[in-house]
Amino acid sequence: MIAKAKAKYIRGSARKARLVIDQIRGEKVDRALEILRFSPKRAARHIEECLKSAIANAEQKDGMIDVDELYVSKAVVDEGPTMKRIRPRAMGRAFRINKRFNHISIELSQAGK
Repeated sequence: MIAKAKAKYIRGSARKARLVIDQIRGEKVDRALEILRFSPKRAARHIEECLKSAIANAEQKDGMIDVDELYVSKAVVDEGPTMKRIRPRAMGRAFRINKRFNHISIELSQAGK
């Protein structure tokens, strides 16, 4: 593990974000950024931001590191807290609305090590 980054309390369900994170796990950093840039999913924007942060952390930690040699060794999306809201419905009933959050964790490693 060379560097890691976390993005916490991101709006959206963890299940939907996992669809995107599964695509970049194990990929080289430049390929992962390419996948995220052209993904139509909303979660891709937040995952791309977290990945860029991990790359910056790697450069800050070791100034001599070659960014092209980095790959996504671990990428996880966990559930965050859920805000519970009530929506009024017909005949005095109420339906629950769950506004979900997620936490994104990305770790980068150097290829060949």
